Amino acid sequence: MSAPHNAAVNVSENLASLAPFSQNRPADRGLLRFLTCGSVDDGKSTLIGRLLHETKSILEDQLSALQKDSRRHGTTGEDLDLALLVDGLEAEREQGITIDVAYRFFATPRRSFIVADTPGHEQYTRNMATGASNSDLAILLVDARKGLLTQTRRHAVIASLLGIRHVVLAVNKIDLVGFDQGVFDRIVADFQAFAAPLGFVDVTAIPLSARFGDNVAAPSPVMPWYDGPTLVEHLETVEVDADRSDAPFRMPVQWVNRPNLDFRGFSGTIASGRIGVGDEVVVASSGHGSRVARIVTFDGDLPEAAAGDAVTIVLADEIDAPRGEMLAPPKARPALSTRFMARLVWMAGDALKPGRSFLLKTGARTVPATVTRLASALDVDRYEDGAADALPLNGIGLVEVQTSAQVAIDPYAENRVTGAFILIDRFTNGTVAAGMVTEPLGGPNVHLHGFDVDRAVRSAQKNQRPLVVWFTGLPGSGKSTIANLVERRLVAAGRHTMLLDGDSLRIGLNSDLGFDAASRAENIRRAGEVARLMMEAGLVVLCAFVSPFRADRDRLREAVGDDAFVEVFVDTPVDICAERDPKGLYARAKAGGISDFTGIGQDYEAPLAAEITLRPGDGGAERLADLVLAAIEPRIAGDGQTSEDSAAL
Repeated sequence: MSAPHNAAVNVSENLASLAPFSQNRPADRGLLRFLTCGSVDDGKSTLIGRLLHETKSILEDQLSALQKDSRRHGTTGEDLDLALLVDGLEAEREQGITIDVAYRFFATPRRSFIVADTPGHEQYTRNMATGASNSDLAILLVDARKGLLTQTRRHAVIASLLGIRHVVLAVNKIDLVGFDQGVFDRIVADFQAFAAPLGFVDVTAIPLSARFGDNVAAPSPVMPWYDGPTLVEHLETVEVDADRSDAPFRMPVQWVNRPNLDFRGFSGTIASGRIGVGDEVVVASSGHGSRVARIVTFDGDLPEAAAGDAVTIVLADEIDAPRGEMLAPPKARPALSTRFMARLVWMAGDALKPGRSFLLKTGARTVPATVTRLASALDVDRYEDGAADALPLNGIGLVEVQTSAQVAIDPYAENRVTGAFILIDRFTNGTVAAGMVTEPLGGPNVHLHGFDVDRAVRSAQKNQRPLVVWFTGLPGSGKSTIANLVERRLVAAGRHTMLLDGDSLRIGLNSDLGFDAASRAENIRRAGEVARLMMEAGLVVLCAFVSPFRADRDRLREAVGDDAFVEVFVDTPVDICAERDPKGLYARAKAGGISDFTGIGQDYEAPLAAEITLRPGDGGAERLADLVLAAIEPRIAGDGQTSEDSAAL
């Protein structure tokens, strides 16, 4: 059982972990995945234990062990403590609480079930989200003595955000309030008022006592005022309409299966939709297309496969679709975007503030990402969005996310697999947030065309490896002068190059931008995108930009790729730059004529580990250009040298 601090919301992996249950269930029974949730001590584990007991799903050796554990850890006197069936961690048994997510399989003659017992403590909200991520129904327990609590409301909101549309409001411990119908009716009315905007398709309220079994599997003789279904009866008959086969085809590629030279297939679990032999598919990120030649499984080839099937798809043409890519139909593709809005459930102790960088994992793909904006935070008690500067532990907010590379996504409301993601702390490798895409930004109808001539072809034609050489430093440090000398010598050696300078882009492409922090970041983003496109043309691109912010340069490196990016730090002290002042800018800034001038009024964040660092003491511009050329020419020639090799220069 995994430690709670490592819990992660990853829909694809959660579904895969439950595959054995799906494969072993009888073919003629429907499978319902549901979870129990609510505030602490509302009786979730006891209810699941009661369900297992009433459906005769407890083996004799388990019952014997339960009797011993009840005497040691139980809280029900001489009776069996059914909660211990699912509270498996020693800490859970000692404290009488649920910490981790426990999955249990059981069946009745009418249906099979997988239930997730999730913790009620606020600090383990992440584990509740894990259980909700692949459930079709939620049993939300409420202690009849306490009514709705903040954590009850938070769990209801998370269940709604994670796509659960069917809820059982289980008013538990009704025996402790004398089976009072008035208490039950008040709690139901309170929840209906709160849940009205949450979008649940149905809410079924059931008064019950998990400890004694009232209304769990059989009607309670002491509550004649309740004439609704028992919990088991409702679970057996509820229609959740969770057939993912009706959605457009999506299959994240988890592995390129290449056992020999004669076989090449793309393996993964179909997230949604159906696929058949002869159907057309495209690789979402590149747009390259082909037809399905075979659908291979362990038990043999299939003519067709659907959502939930683990298959290997063999295509008629040789196209590139590495791990993390997604196969989709050409006329119903996912959005391809680097920016999107998402609902985020924050799971870390340190509050989330905009501008922080993470690793984003969706399906089998992991890319660097930044939460660029916190649009709003949700008040779970009133279900209202409001302005916020940060998102605290267990906070739920609407955020804008920017990734370093394009990712194939769908809105979570349309696809619970391809619309889900997690954020991972880049230093601790811990999961810090679960996200649900609400809207791709930049246009949902933008898809790449699969062109035949790519970077590799253009590079081979020019007989060179493309490279982005990024010169950064204070104004007047000598960036453009050195870059100009380097380009002259590369051209003289027969290399194909392009030089981008900050002023040249400011006059044209970026003439609409100012010099505040946001405009500077956008200036560098656009410049980096131009450089990346030119690198795709097979060129060696020399870029001379002040680019004062370290995060902007790091995003450039991530977008271009570490092997194709060389950072050159022209480390000229500010007093020497001011003394040179080739454009008179320092003098104007000191006189108050220029605000936010880097070096005077605005800080410059020096690189922490540039591949090349140039200092005035190393010689004049000609000598510094020689140092840069010596470092990059082996990489352009393609002798295998990496950025680490040139770092020592």
